[in-house]
Amino acid sequence: MTITPSHLGSTDTWTDARLLYALEEVVEKELNRHLGVAKDWMPHEYVPFSDARNFPGFFEDGEAWEKGQSPVTDIGRIALVVNLLTEDNLPSYHHEIASLFGRDGAWGTWVHRWTAEEGRHGIVMRDYLLASRAVDPDQLEQFRMAHMSEGFESDNRHSMLHSVAYVAFQELATRISHRNTGHQSGDPVCDRMLARIATDENLHMVFYRNLLRAAFDLAPDLTMCAVRDVVVGFRMPGHGIPGFERAAAQMAIGGVYNLRIHHDDVLQPVLRFLKIMEVPGLGPEGARAQEELGLFMGGLDAEAAKFDEKLAARRARIAARG
Repeated sequence: MTITPSHLGSTDTWTDARLLYALEEVVEKELNRHLGVAKDWMPHEYVPFSDARNFPGFFEDGEAWEKGQSPVTDIGRIALVVNLLTEDNLPSYHHEIASLFGRDGAWGTWVHRWTAEEGRHGIVMRDYLLASRAVDPDQLEQFRMAHMSEGFESDNRHSMLHSVAYVAFQELATRISHRNTGHQSGDPVCDRMLARIATDENLHMVFYRNLLRAAFDLAPDLTMCAVRDVVVGFRMPGHGIPGFERAAAQMAIGGVYNLRIHHDDVLQPVLRFLKIMEVPGLGPEGARAQEELGLFMGGLDAEAAKFDEKLAARRARIAARG
């Protein structure tokens, strides 16, 4: 049976519980599609274990970490640490989506499947970093302890619909960050590993993006407001990582993730897919949110243009000195 608003009574008072129930069939359909296209892979196959050697500590032959032991670039090293620490908070992410989406039915199956797939990312990245000696292992562990000890609370935990909207953009942002990190890493092994992770993140984005589109059919005003709120207030989940602001600035300059990338490669593709400026059936509140979203995107594009100019000028100065 296809669930439509007529089966659910008045749509004037959508709640999280009613939306979860109304979207259950869509979740099941998207879950089956995902399972049909997702391919299992083995994290250990992407790790250069032959390059590994003992670190100091319990092993007498332990060799201290030094920066020059790996071909990974400075910007690659910074981005790898941020990306891994973000993946490390998987227990908190699982808790949040399990609390919002539940552990039963198609929603629950998706929650556990997503968590299992995401778990591979932290495994393979940490194994790669330690085996290749790409980062200081002591500092990495200190950062992990500090970051996870703080816990994680999403800006959108108050609303299931806001959470779906957020992850539709965040999964794509994570894919782009991993992919660009690989390109900038200076190590083909790292690039290949992060490309594999990025493939997973893209499939996760498609799941949530399609779910968000279905939400527009059910509750266009609420969904438009949720998308506006998420886009305007968007923050990456790793914003609580020690030294995140400095690392984010370096990643922006290094071409891993910046305003132009965020606008062109993350926000625009999802909004274009949703045909966000053409959504029909909006009431006054939804129409206002749609207008505000359009204005924000125009302003963000202008900010990105200013960033592009500053970055080009910086590169020109460096080239002149070189």
